[in-house]
Amino acid sequence: MIFEVTILGCGAAAPTGKHNPSAQVLNIHDKLFLVDCGEGTQMQMRKFKIKMQRIHEVFISHMHGDHYLGLMGFISSMHLLGRKAKLTVYGPQELKAIIEMQLKASQTFLEYPLEIIEVSTDVKQCIYDDKSLRVWSFPLKHRIDTCGYLFEEKERKPKITKESIARYDLQPSQIIQLKNGNPVELVNGQSLAPEEVCEEPEPPKSYAYCSDTAFSEKVIDMVTGCTTLYHESTFLESESERAKATFHSTAKQAATVAQRSGAKRLILGHFSSRYANDEDFKKEAETVFKTVTLANEGSVFTIH
Repeated sequence: MIFEVTILGCGAAAPTGKHNPSAQVLNIHDKLFLVDCGEGTQMQMRKFKIKMQRIHEVFISHMHGDHYLGLMGFISSMHLLGRKAKLTVYGPQELKAIIEMQLKASQTFLEYPLEIIEVSTDVKQCIYDDKSLRVWSFPLKHRIDTCGYLFEEKERKPKITKESIARYDLQPSQIIQLKNGNPVELVNGQSLAPEEVCEEPEPPKSYAYCSDTAFSEKVIDMVTGCTTLYHESTFLESESERAKATFHSTAKQAATVAQRSGAKRLILGHFSSRYANDEDFKKEAETVFKTVTLANEGSVFTIH
């Protein structure tokens, strides 16, 4: 099943000719989720052929402009394009008032339902739950209230091959029992055990998004065991004091979070424009954690 992330923007602060501000789209089981929405996000969606109308949930990490200034444009464009489906936006407390003020000032009356849900920046909480996925918000350590997001697949039930179904002439009720770990009795009186026909499902995968944060032991706890970790790396270690003062992380600190959390892969992003070569972030991180990839606009990462 699909589990991938497309990077729309991975730069820090203002847009540059090299990087757009933070935004990315997750495709999880053919559902699209927008995470952060910096300036120019909807243009990036058009550029990389992401169907905006398929997005029903938006997750905003905090109220610094490079993470949400594209949101009002996205909301307005959905209105102009005739959207009817509900859009749910998750974010800090201040987000609702800002959106409502802009809608009122522009006398925009949306033709679709818009729900804005406040998320906690103090504790980890489950904010989205469907039959195959949970999304958790968790606090980050930044200059203003900020949260990260953890997208976590639920355990799947075992699979039964079509060949086994045909061979034993299994009925739907029997298939359900076998998937639930219970034996069934066949027409000929034979008892069929689940292990005879069931294949173990793929282990559940997860993706953690850490936008703006200083290095924090608590963040390590929040993302422990994630399959892929996206972590900001605004600075290199040579400017660790600057990182500390601005509540950001270095590439080495991001790698330390990945290494200590048991992540399988680290994606670095939120690069400061003061650095000419992004490869320097990768080289620094690899001194601590080997499976490192650099975010870049248009990159698509499959979560394995």
